[in-house]
Amino acid sequence: MVKHQPLQVYEKQVFVSFVTGIYGCRWKRYQRSQDDTSGWECTWFLILCSSFLLLLFWAYFWLVAQNDFNDFNWLVFNRSGEWRDETIPIITCTTVGFSYITFLLILALFHVSLGQQLNLYWVHKIGVLATLLTTISGVVSVDDIWRDEWDILLVSLQSTAPFLHIGALATVTAMSWLVAGYVVRKERSNIQVMVLLIYIIILVAVCLAPLTFTCPCIMDRHSLKQRPDIIGRRGAPMLAPENTMVSFNRALQHGASSLEADVTISVDGVPFLMRDNTLRRTTDVRKVFPARQYEDASFFNWTEIRSLNAGQWFLETDPYWTVKTLTGKDRSRIGNQTVCSLVEMLRLASRANSSALLNIRKPPPEHPRYRSWFMDTLWAVQKAGISQKRVRTVTWTPDTDRGRVRGLKQTASEKLSVEEIRQRGITSLTLHYSKASHKDIQEYLANNVSVTVYPVNEPWLYSILWCSGVPSVSSDAPQVLRKVPYPIWLMSRNAYSFIWITSDLVSLAIVIGIFCFQNYHMIRWRISGMQNYNPEQIMLSAVTRRSSREVNIMKEKLIFSELNNGLSSTDELSLYPDNGYARYSHGGLSR
Repeated sequence: MVKHQPLQVYEKQVFVSFVTGIYGCRWKRYQRSQDDTSGWECTWFLILCSSFLLLLFWAYFWLVAQNDFNDFNWLVFNRSGEWRDETIPIITCTTVGFSYITFLLILALFHVSLGQQLNLYWVHKIGVLATLLTTISGVVSVDDIWRDEWDILLVSLQSTAPFLHIGALATVTAMSWLVAGYVVRKERSNIQVMVLLIYIIILVAVCLAPLTFTCPCIMDRHSLKQRPDIIGRRGAPMLAPENTMVSFNRALQHGASSLEADVTISVDGVPFLMRDNTLRRTTDVRKVFPARQYEDASFFNWTEIRSLNAGQWFLETDPYWTVKTLTGKDRSRIGNQTVCSLVEMLRLASRANSSALLNIRKPPPEHPRYRSWFMDTLWAVQKAGISQKRVRTVTWTPDTDRGRVRGLKQTASEKLSVEEIRQRGITSLTLHYSKASHKDIQEYLANNVSVTVYPVNEPWLYSILWCSGVPSVSSDAPQVLRKVPYPIWLMSRNAYSFIWITSDLVSLAIVIGIFCFQNYHMIRWRISGMQNYNPEQIMLSAVTRRSSREVNIMKEKLIFSELNNGLSSTDELSLYPDNGYARYSHGGLSR
């Protein structure tokens, strides 16, 4: 019996099997290949990379848009007529899709580093395509119903740009290992030159990106102004139903220095607090007045409005997922809330020695109080006993109506020049955070124009506005902002310049070192290989995209060459071209 022994031993490569198995369902060694990836699979790799970048953008958008989740749900309610927290399914799908695409991309990069073909399994191709199409449809939908929210991306960069720069620099530096391996370890081609050129452009762009940053919190500590006052926007709507007495009490308990409310005039001239045009969302009007549930809230009289429950909806819908934190006593009190009148809110502000910011909605032309709404508001202020100097009004009306609100401080809700502010006799502005740039805020403050920014619910946004010198912010979450005693981060310009330049230099040094190492390693490998290779070995190693028959013939030539050079005539050698094993035994050659 002739005993065969392996001439070449293949060790099990568990990691390679794991990578190629999950990515391309190629679990066995003979299924893998180190030939060049086909153009079709390269296309799928580009689709995978595009999906990752789009999902990265999408996930970042929803991360910073958390500041405005309530406004998003409110917009959806106005379209659908039903109150639901639509952000939960969006966040869930985004998290699952981003995790899935990121995992596949990591496996693909391992394929590149290991020299394996990029053969993505068809199930993953369907998953990648479905994730990409779902994300694109989400972007289109947001652009349709929430287009203004894209501005938060630019605003958030004022806080996150320095950290995103470090992350991008680390990523580009790590990618240099793959780029260097691709450029150095193959024969020169136009594609390699293009890849190298694109990489160099990206690296230079990332290194110089801080030149475009505008970060208010890059400043000297002694230049930091006092902490912005917090205005309870509709009270503390995350802890209690908006525009109710319990909500305003909660806001004052959590450090709010002022209260903001939405004012509507009833058909009999009583100013009451209501954000929506109808009563459907925040009251039980569907049960009490089912035939009038879609009617404008201003066409109800005060007796009818007072008969509605304005707290039970909060317990049932749990819009901020905070109901479970309430005690039994708090739930009972919230469940018995009624619609709050303007007089009640102003009396509470007066007792607490705080001020009030009123967003007054002018009644429609057919309303009985269309021409006397301003007198109704003044009557409520006088009846409440609060000083008119502590009441500011935001009237969403033309300038012809501004003069009617006599005796009350008036504020504009639109971005105006300093000259326009002086001409209109306005002393303050109430601006959305997307319209209050750092430069504009500095200009307004220099001309003694007070600025209030809304809505500010996240610590990062509160921090950059603090660094910008904003005197006050309007927030749905005073209980969150009170826990921010200092900006999240504050850094002097010299310190940041040192970190920026040092990071760039370290990154460039690592990239250059990686390219030099890859090139030196390849030169040594080629020189040592040329000394040991015979012509058949050189031909075999240079084979790419040959048929299996041609490869097998070259392997046979290599084996006969090895027999002539070193093996004894008594050795028997066998070749199995199908699986790549060569074995020998005593007695002769066998196949």
